[in-house]
Amino acid sequence: MSVGLPLGALPEMLLPLAFVATLTAFIFSLFLYMKAQVAPVSALAPGGNSGNPIYDFFLGRELNPRICFFDFKYFCELRPGLIGWVLINLALLMKEAELRGSPSLAMWLVNGFQLLYVGDALWHEEAVLTTMDITHDGFGFMLAFGDMAWVPFTYSLQAQFLLHHPQPLGLPMASVICLINAIGYYIFRGANSQKNTFRKNPSDPRVAGLETISTATGRKLLVSGWWGMVRHPNYLGDLIMALAWSLPCGVSHLLPYFYLLYFTALLVHREARDERQCLQKYGLAWQEYCRRVPYRIMPYIY
Repeated sequence: MSVGLPLGALPEMLLPLAFVATLTAFIFSLFLYMKAQVAPVSALAPGGNSGNPIYDFFLGRELNPRICFFDFKYFCELRPGLIGWVLINLALLMKEAELRGSPSLAMWLVNGFQLLYVGDALWHEEAVLTTMDITHDGFGFMLAFGDMAWVPFTYSLQAQFLLHHPQPLGLPMASVICLINAIGYYIFRGANSQKNTFRKNPSDPRVAGLETISTATGRKLLVSGWWGMVRHPNYLGDLIMALAWSLPCGVSHLLPYFYLLYFTALLVHREARDERQCLQKYGLAWQEYCRRVPYRIMPYIY
């Protein structure tokens, strides 16, 4: 006889599980901070060694802490948070089926949209190697807490809301929401694929005809295609998808839109950090790129 915890029982345990995940992230971050004390200088992160122990504990002193071949940051960046997010969503869907006979259309949409997003991230996992989190930020409490606690328990808020506040959703509105998500995903995936293809092989026929700006470092900046529309088209796609994830929850409460509001603030802040680093790295070439592509995330708005 098999013994285990039914997945449908998970929604009743979210608060204690979130507490345990936060405590685990704190203890893990202490371990990482202590490990960084004996790490070589070459392994330390640019921004996590200010001399202030609280600040350095939060940001992380070591860039990519490892034990043998195992890279803690690379492992945690996608797997625990994203997989935990999908499991919580699925548990909420099953709990709704248990309570009401079948999951609602709104719950199906939220689960489907977010499963697509997580599946895409895991399928294109190699692309995370070029992100700011991997290349610049240390691995401390900020990223550990985000990966282990914030992502699974906060990003599942739409499904949590729908379990306790079921929303009627007709097929016409559901079709519009699906179209919005498809547009966001098309922009997000198209922009990221174009960037990653260009980074791996600028001579690839899919990107060889795109206009570029040469930099003093010998690299080239795309100034046409998706990256000629705005400076961060992948962020634009992300935000459109975030809106589609919230719309199935209706407009009666702000809670399902927390992710959209939070993610907007996060991406605007990240974009500002990107701008500073790119200006420092590419100098005049980046200034020329900004002149050619004046909008940061939203065409004609921002």
